[in-house]
Amino acid sequence: MVPTPLIWFLLALVLLALEWLGAEFDGLLAAALAGLGLSLLTALLPGMALAAQLLLFGASTAALLVLLQRWSRRRERAIPASGASERATVISGFAGSDASGRVRWQGQSWAATNLDPERPLTTGEAVLVMGRDGNRLQVLGEGQLP
Repeated sequence: MVPTPLIWFLLALVLLALEWLGAEFDGLLAAALAGLGLSLLTALLPGMALAAQLLLFGASTAALLVLLQRWSRRRERAIPASGASERATVISGFAGSDASGRVRWQGQSWAATNLDPERPLTTGEAVLVMGRDGNRLQVLGEGQLP
């Protein structure tokens, strides 16, 4: 039988890997941190009941999610101004009436919103970064400027 701390540790690693790969779910990091903490706790207290473990996992995930969101809001950063930073490249999404997709900007993948959802943006197309709403860029196709 696999020890309980190892199960929680492996679950936390899977959740961290999903977060690292860019899965679009806000609770993954909080759940991964809760899983790591529960792994340590079950190693120190090996007789903890499964129901207590699951309850503690859910409560600590929720608490960490709230704390991470508050911390994230306080650390809101402005987009640095530079000539090269204004352009991004579409890497996925923006099809049909969906205004959401992903762009590569400053070497990183970003969630983005097309400010003109009537015009679809295709993969590989250059776009201009017009602003930011939280951790989501607001983009516009290069040929759409007035």
